[in-house]
Amino acid sequence: MERAILFFDIDGTVLSEVTKEVPQSAIEAMEKVRAEGHLLFINTGRTICSIPTEVRKFQFDGYLCGCGTYLTEHDEVLLKSSIEKQRGIELLRKAKECNLGVIAEGQEDCYFPGHISRFDRLESTRRYFASRGIGIEQSLESERFEYDKLFVYVDDKSDFDSFREYLGDDMEALDRGGKAYEVIQKGFSKATACQFIMERYDMDASHAYVFGDSSNDLAMFEYAEHAIAMGRHDSVLDPYAEFVTKTVENDGIAYAMKHYGLI
Repeated sequence: MERAILFFDIDGTVLSEVTKEVPQSAIEAMEKVRAEGHLLFINTGRTICSIPTEVRKFQFDGYLCGCGTYLTEHDEVLLKSSIEKQRGIELLRKAKECNLGVIAEGQEDCYFPGHISRFDRLESTRRYFASRGIGIEQSLESERFEYDKLFVYVDDKSDFDSFREYLGDDMEALDRGGKAYEVIQKGFSKATACQFIMERYDMDASHAYVFGDSSNDLAMFEYAEHAIAMGRHDSVLDPYAEFVTKTVENDGIAYAMKHYGLI
């Protein structure tokens, strides 16, 4: 078949949230796809500093990170965009004023509140990142860093409406469900990341295969002609999914590749 480019979300797609590993079946399938001359890219909401070692063990052709704000191909950085420093400080101060739980995600590190927050999911993420040496150097309150995006948690004590209005014309909030939002730079998304790579290879969306499971995969599902939803996925993807494969733990990556004749 003609050369294709495959784009993979991480969590719940190539990396199991149950076993915390990339299944051997997925590794073998991706190696076979590469041997056929196709290209494979990670396309994730995570920033580059937090790509798990379990994922890096497979030599992807590149990493598209931070919802399209940091793009690499092999060892070359193709594009990067951080929030302007003063604007970033103002966003963090507004988030505190609105009583949100906040993680700032940058290229070099992720940044957490200096105090223990009331948001259990934020604290769970803090523990996960800390176990990997991330998010322990300096706190949000230091204001001495730049970052690419925010992940925020809200509850009944939060004024998220005021914070969303404050985002203005340069930022937008993606609803991740469960009272959590990804706050990203407007004009960037997993779809713009796909498009950038496809145009780099002078290929159109008919040669793009995207694999995902969550709401922040919606943009690339809308972009690509071949959108593959994992066996467990957010229902927001259903109108755009061309094929629903098995879960990652049940060899879903390999199953989808066989379905499309990629291997």
